[in-house]
Amino acid sequence: MNVLFPALRDGSPTPALRFGDRALDYGQLAAVAGPLAERIDRLTPGGTPRLAVWATPTLETSVAVVAALLAGVAAVPINPKIGERELTHIVTDSAPALVLAEPGTTLPEPLAALPRLDVEVTPSTDKPMPGPLPVEPGDEAPALIVYTSGTTGPPKGVVLPRRALARTLDALEDAWQWTADDVLVHALPLFHVHGLILGVLGPLRRGGSVHHLGRFSTEAVARELSADGTMLFGVPTMYHRLALDAAENATLAQALGRARLLVSGSAALPLTDHQRLTAATGRRVIERYGMTETLMNTSVRADGPDATGTVGVALPGVYVRLVDDAGRAIEESDGETVGEIQVRGPNLFSEYLNRPDATAAAFDGGWFRTGDMAVRDPAGNYRIVGRKATDLIKSGGYKIGAGEIENALLAHPSVAEAAVTGEPDEDLGERIVAWVVPETGAGRPPSAQELADHVAGQLAPHKRPRIVHFLDALPRNDMGKILKRDLRAAAPPAGAGDA
Repeated sequence: MNVLFPALRDGSPTPALRFGDRALDYGQLAAVAGPLAERIDRLTPGGTPRLAVWATPTLETSVAVVAALLAGVAAVPINPKIGERELTHIVTDSAPALVLAEPGTTLPEPLAALPRLDVEVTPSTDKPMPGPLPVEPGDEAPALIVYTSGTTGPPKGVVLPRRALARTLDALEDAWQWTADDVLVHALPLFHVHGLILGVLGPLRRGGSVHHLGRFSTEAVARELSADGTMLFGVPTMYHRLALDAAENATLAQALGRARLLVSGSAALPLTDHQRLTAATGRRVIERYGMTETLMNTSVRADGPDATGTVGVALPGVYVRLVDDAGRAIEESDGETVGEIQVRGPNLFSEYLNRPDATAAAFDGGWFRTGDMAVRDPAGNYRIVGRKATDLIKSGGYKIGAGEIENALLAHPSVAEAAVTGEPDEDLGERIVAWVVPETGAGRPPSAQELADHVAGQLAPHKRPRIVHFLDALPRNDMGKILKRDLRAAAPPAGAGDA
């Protein structure tokens, strides 16, 4: 029997989940999730059933997903902020037999049209006596169906088998020295891989605890890490706020400094924030790299040398390679040669739901085409330079990663945020375009020429932006990733900001 959460079956009194002042230990979680799994099983007979979970950042969402995993029914987490068109597509495509939600929640159409099962979380103050939990299905059984962002078409349902969850979480146990003694702190949404699989199912697989903040604040992070928190998961926008506040707030700096592990993911953490955090706390932030389709591929190791600015080395059991434009493997580990990352291993998804064409196109033999571009250094660390479609700029015969230019711009004291894209140019092929949010309170805002000269001085003249657009804010998604495809709509009038 493949057991995802051994501590759940042991009925341990160890704390498992805490959201605000509401908490469940493992015995209580088993006593709540076990009967819910039995109800799910009765309501989803036969075939390969699926259910939707209205994935609010609550105890109820965590219990719903655990119960679905115990019942062997694939869960489809739904973003509570989702738009009607995207929701209709997801429900039509995944055809869930029912929807799980916290009591009293008003669900939008078409979820409201599905049979509904409320998730009641009322732990007894007495020691619970959970009954036997269901026998869990095999490794290849679908565990979750997580929908992609749909930037190039309707969102695709990524079918993640139980095998992928278990192998990724066990590889992170090794890379991060993750144990049952760890208490993870985070405020990530529960409809993505980062917040749900790593941030909730990860602690449960280890037999440890998770403290979800509900909503991110630097005060809440300081409070939890000053108490019993040992690990912090966050995205770059969160770490940016922590870096700024820690420089002025000794309590926050001390709390971050006592954490065993600070992990950033879902997008690259700018080098300026790495430096600010290390200066204020004495601790380094480690980064890892993964995708919905692959879960986790690489990470800086907790017991390894400093690899700031990279996403580390391949995780145990995961094979990673770089390929050139012709699909040939790149052997160089010189930190300069750019190639597309391809991955194979037990961490991969099974298929795109109802999309055999897209599934086949996503693979090169047994290797998954990530669409992410990177370089590899002599120590085997990978540094992401960006997405092949949006972040690799071919200008004047050079392949230029947007990420290094963004880091150079962020090193300018008058730049708060920066994004870099390419646009067609008759002479260069593509010209480099910078999108900059000036730092408030920094005095005179920088000029386009000043920023272009700054980049040329830090990197090389051919990497300077030819056009600089100044914005009030950069468009971002729920995980803090910059939506580069939305930048063009925010552009000021033509001719402004030429450098």
